[in-house]
Amino acid sequence: QVQLVESGGGLVQAGGSLRLSCAASGSIFSIDAMDWYRQDPGKQRELVATITNDGRTNYADAVKGRFTISRDNAKNTVYLQMNSLKPEDTAVYYCHARSFRIRGYDYWGQGTQVTVSS
Repeated sequence: QVQLVESGGGLVQAGGSLRLSCAASGSIFSIDAMDWYRQDPGKQRELVATITNDGRTNYADAVKGRFTISRDNAKNTVYLQMNSLKPEDTAVYYCHARSFRIRGYDYWGQGTQVTVSS
């Protein structure tokens, strides 16, 4: 089992910044990649950013150049630095951990609300 705890959400004005954190604990040795997703009510959950164990990153087109995903292996924590926030970034942001090698190794955090006012 893996536990993921997100923090750092909140209310910010358009153009502002927030940093989300996701602390992982438990059987984390099988994690190969961690992602940030977001979901607005009435919409599908969408992938925002990914970071793999070897440091490769990938971003959704909507956030490229504004968001940065990073990790601190010593703290078992993944971050999402969000700059130049827009009202359309408003959503619940979820941390996700997965393995490339183990079927069913798929864990989600509880989510943290990000609200960007115009």
